Amino acid sequence: MADLIELPRTTAPTDRLRVLVVAESFLPQVNGVTNSVRRVLEHLAATGHDAALVAPTGPSSYAGFPVLHARGANLPLYPDFRIGLETRRRLRSIMERFAPDVVHIASPATLGYQAAKAAQSLGIPTVAIYQTDLVGFAERYDVPGGGRAMASLTRRIHTKVDRTLAPSSASLAQLRDLAIPGTALWPRGVDLQAFHPVWRSADLRRQLAPDGRLLVGYVGRLAPEKELHLLSHLADDPRYALVVVGGGPEEQRLRSLLPGATFLGVLHGDDLSRAYASLDVFVHTGRHETYCQSAQEALASGVPVVAPRSGGPIDVVTDGVAGHLYEPGDGADLASYVDGLVGHKLTRRTMGLAARRSVRDRSWQSVNEALVDHYRDVIAVRAAPARLAG
Repeated sequence: MADLIELPRTTAPTDRLRVLVVAESFLPQVNGVTNSVRRVLEHLAATGHDAALVAPTGPSSYAGFPVLHARGANLPLYPDFRIGLETRRRLRSIMERFAPDVVHIASPATLGYQAAKAAQSLGIPTVAIYQTDLVGFAERYDVPGGGRAMASLTRRIHTKVDRTLAPSSASLAQLRDLAIPGTALWPRGVDLQAFHPVWRSADLRRQLAPDGRLLVGYVGRLAPEKELHLLSHLADDPRYALVVVGGGPEEQRLRSLLPGATFLGVLHGDDLSRAYASLDVFVHTGRHETYCQSAQEALASGVPVVAPRSGGPIDVVTDGVAGHLYEPGDGADLASYVDGLVGHKLTRRTMGLAARRSVRDRSWQSVNEALVDHYRDVIAVRAAPARLAG
């Protein structure tokens, strides 16, 4: 299991909220949704709130809160990924027993839609976290009518909740285009201790490049929507070694496509911290990221980032300061920016320092304090008509 972060408890019992979190995925899956849910639960525990989690997978408890397993099924294209297919009736029953003040719906899809409907029927305030670009993914997989279907599903889900929190300006614009009301910005936090330049490891660098070459790397899921074929534009350059961290359905194809790259698999804890900080340049390839947490973790590690000028990275990476943004899908443009960083040590050093500075105010504590403020706000708005009626 991923490391659990223990935070000092700060909230008095009189401020306590009861929060039911409903997540489309959780441990042992390691992805942006899981990581965000973990941090939210850790924050709620640390600040004296009550919570429970409904998810398709996971341990029996997390951060001291119960994990209730939703019924589900494995995706055909992702046999290791289970989606929730719980009935609205059972979700209503869970909500009636737990009696939450607010329902937090993480990256809603099938399970989240039913949770939103159940909460709506019970008059419970809801906050949904927009974290997965379902429309972009459907278009990427070229499913006939998939984009329209996912746009319709996104509208159906997010018009049923009191507030939708999006991680980036690009995500907010997408939601506005879909005519979804009640949106607000809620970026992702980053662990500024786990991801820090002090984790840079001379031993790991020697292991990955005994000849002293620089390290250029990617961290994330190895999946088609990440457009990892673009890494082929970085292959076979004698000045640097290509490092890939992560796992997923594309791994075997990528091993064939990038025979000179080093694949480290899925890393956790200190191993992941060392991998990030030991890179000289971090690259990201997928254009459908609502935020791009891996880029933010690289920045916190003091590593300049080269990412697409699309979606979340536009907000996460200060172009020309902490890294570069390239034309989405353009492998030659990606390679040209990497080439410039590899060839100029001073630029890498300057951007690495700027990278760390750029995330200093993005701790999970500050981000999750803002989230609790959103909880309280939707609760107050729902309560106002009742007070007036009384």
